[in-house]
Amino acid sequence: MGKTGLFDLEKHFAFYGAYHSNPINIAIHMIFVWPIFFTALLLLYFTPSIFNVEFSLFGSHVFLAFNVGFLLTLIYSVFYFFLDHKAGSLAALLCFICWVGSSFLASRLGFSLSWKVVLVAQIVCWTGQFLGHGAFERRAPALLDNLAQAFIMAPFFVLLEALQSFFGYEPYPGFHAIVQAKVDAEITEWKETKQRLVS
Repeated sequence: MGKTGLFDLEKHFAFYGAYHSNPINIAIHMIFVWPIFFTALLLLYFTPSIFNVEFSLFGSHVFLAFNVGFLLTLIYSVFYFFLDHKAGSLAALLCFICWVGSSFLASRLGFSLSWKVVLVAQIVCWTGQFLGHGAFERRAPALLDNLAQAFIMAPFFVLLEALQSFFGYEPYPGFHAIVQAKVDAEITEWKETKQRLVS
């Protein structure tokens, strides 16, 4: 059943869902959120590390740096796991795949090229999301109201949306109905507040 406090998935999902109810905007986020996470890790590869591990992958050497990028990956993975063990395990796996993949790419590109790749990818992905909010959602992004929650929940939100849309997954029976009621109430409250400000 539902959890409370920091690991209250209903609360987190309802907050994020209230800013992402338009199907086109949700699809845009499904495309762009994980690349933002991946490219952030790509840049964080170049932060100082405690130690490195080297191994061979498809005939190429990969250097994994246990640094800020690894710490971020670990925090996201543990948080997602405690939000929902099943989907959270998949999210944690994706986080670590992003960490290994970004490490592999960063070690090949070097810093001088990596930061340019990251800059272009981040600009494209953020622009796409802001356009999604402006053109389809007609509501400012969640990060303007709760920066930390928006950044931490975004990858998990789009994964959970995909699992629900394509496979009918629910963390527990009735989850989506409960969250949808909270999302609808939040959107109604936002519209009423907006209307009062205009009047």
